[in-house]
Amino acid sequence: MLPCNRYLAATVLFCCLLGCGCKSSSSGAQKSYKVSTYPPPADDAELKRVAEAHAHYVAGVIEEVGEHPEAALEEYSEAARRDPQNEALVLEVAKRFLQSKKPEQAYDLLKRASGRPNASAAVFARLGFVCAQLGKYNEAIAASRTAVKKAPGSLPGYQNLFVTYLQNKHPQEAVKVLEEASRQTNNSPEFLMGIAELYIHLGLQNAQPRKEANAKAVALLNRIDKRENLNPAIGLKLAEDYSNAGDTEQAAQLYQDLLKKIPDLPGLRERVRTRLADVYLRGSDHKGATQELEALIADDPTNAQAYFSLALLALEEKQPEKAIEHLNKAILLNPEAAPAYAELARIQIFLKKTSDALATLDKARAKFPETFLLEYLSGIAFSQQKAYPEALQHYTRAEVIAQATQKQWLDQHFYFDLASAYERQGDYAQAEKYFEKCIELAPDFAEALNYLGYMWAEKGLHLTRARQMIEKAVKLEPKNPAYLDSLAWVLFKLDEAQIALEYILKAVELSEEPDATLYDHLGDIYAAVKQRDKAREAWQKSLTVEPSDLVRKKVEGLE
Repeated sequence: MLPCNRYLAATVLFCCLLGCGCKSSSSGAQKSYKVSTYPPPADDAELKRVAEAHAHYVAGVIEEVGEHPEAALEEYSEAARRDPQNEALVLEVAKRFLQSKKPEQAYDLLKRASGRPNASAAVFARLGFVCAQLGKYNEAIAASRTAVKKAPGSLPGYQNLFVTYLQNKHPQEAVKVLEEASRQTNNSPEFLMGIAELYIHLGLQNAQPRKEANAKAVALLNRIDKRENLNPAIGLKLAEDYSNAGDTEQAAQLYQDLLKKIPDLPGLRERVRTRLADVYLRGSDHKGATQELEALIADDPTNAQAYFSLALLALEEKQPEKAIEHLNKAILLNPEAAPAYAELARIQIFLKKTSDALATLDKARAKFPETFLLEYLSGIAFSQQKAYPEALQHYTRAEVIAQATQKQWLDQHFYFDLASAYERQGDYAQAEKYFEKCIELAPDFAEALNYLGYMWAEKGLHLTRARQMIEKAVKLEPKNPAYLDSLAWVLFKLDEAQIALEYILKAVELSEEPDATLYDHLGDIYAAVKQRDKAREAWQKSLTVEPSDLVRKKVEGLE
C-alpha cells in the first residue's frame, strides 16, 4: 500500500464534495484536514485539487486490491501529479515506475515535483538517479548537486554523484565527491558506512589504488563511536565493512562483541560466527576459523556448510583424512551439496583411494546433471586405475561439456591429462596432438615439454625438436632429475653419449630415491662410451630396484 497519511484526514472532505458539490462543506473539511501533519490547503481550489488527488489515490487502492497493478499505478501517478506536495507519494510512485521499467514516467513526475520552491533533497536525489538511468548526464549531476546542497549530511546525493561520475568515466570527479562527503560532520553510522562502502567500491574498480581507497574507508569507519550500544544490524554491517576494507582485526573484534550481545538470537549468532570464521580464514588464522566453525556445529549439529568449511581447513592443514570425514558429514546432512561430492572425490584420488573416488562420483552423477568436473575427475580416477579406455571416454565427455558451457576449463592441465592417457594407451598420434595443444596454451609448462620430448626420444622421432623441448624444461627446473634424465636420453639417441653422461649422473645424484629407469639409462650410456664395468654395475642396481628381463639380458650380454 502506498503512503496515504495526507489523505486520511481528507476522506470526509472527499465524501462531502462528491455528495453535495457545494463550497459550504469546505469549512468542515478544512477543520477535519487539520489533523494531518501537512499544512492545510490555502484555498478552495487547492482544497478541490487535494480532494481530486485523494479520489485517484482511493481508485488506486481499489485497483491494487483487485490485483490490477498497471491501473493502480496510473491512479497513484495521477494522485501524485495533482498533489506534488505529498513527497512520500511522489517518491513511492517514482519508485514503482522504475520497478515497472518506466523511467520516463518517473522522470516526468519527479521533474514536476522538483519545480516546487520547497522541494526536498530526497526529490532531487531521486531525480538525479532517474536522470542517470536515462543517460541525462548533465541533468543527473545538477539534480544530485542540488540534493547535496539542500542536505549536505545526507547520503543519496553523494551516492548518485559518485555512481554517475564513475559510470561516465570521470573517476577523479568521483574521488572528489567522496572527499567532499568525508568532510561533513555527519557521524551517523549509516552515513559513514555508506561513504566507506563507496571508497571500497572505488578500489575494486581500480579507480583508485585499492590500498589507498581501503585506508580511507577504514578512516571513515573509525569515526563511528564503537562505545555506543550499536544495534546488532548496524554492528554486523560495520563489521562486514571493516572486513571488506581489509581490516580483519577490527572486523573480528566487532563480531566477537556481537556474539556477547546476542546470546538469545540463534539465527543471528550463526550469521555472525560464519562471518567471523570467514574473517579468520582471510587472515590465515586457521585456529580461530576452526574454533568458530566448531562452535557453529555445537549450536547447530546439522550445519552442513560448517562441515564443508572445516574440510577445506583440514586440507589447508594437510589433513586429508580429516577432510574426508568432514565432507562425508556435509553430504549426509545436505545430499544436494554438489561441490562436496567433487571435493571428496578429488581428495580420494589424491590419497589413491580410487575405488572410493569412483563410487563418490557415481553417487554425484546419479543426483546431478552431467558436469565437466564430474567427468574430468572420473577420467583422472580411471587413469589412476590404468583403465585408459574408460578414462578417455570421460575425458572426451568432459571436453564436449566444456566446449559447450565453460571453455576456460579446457586449460593446459586438462589437455596434459588427456594426452597422458592417450600415451599410456599407446595412441601416440593422439597423445602428440594433445601435448602440442597443451604446450600451445602454456609454452612454459615444463612437465608437458618433458613428457612430449621424452616420448619422441623413446620412439626415435623428431629428436632435434625433442631435445629443444627438454632443454627448455631443464632450464625451467634445472634440478629436476626426471628432466635431466630425459635430456640425457635424447642426447644418447642423438649419438652424443659423452654429453649425455654428464646429465644422467646429475640426475642420479639429485634423485631422492633409487630409480630403476635412471640406472638402466646410466648403464646404456656407460656402454655407449665403452665403460663396460660401470655399465654392468648400473644395470645391476636397476635390477635391484625393479626386476626386468630386458635389463637382465643387457647384463648377460656383457658376460
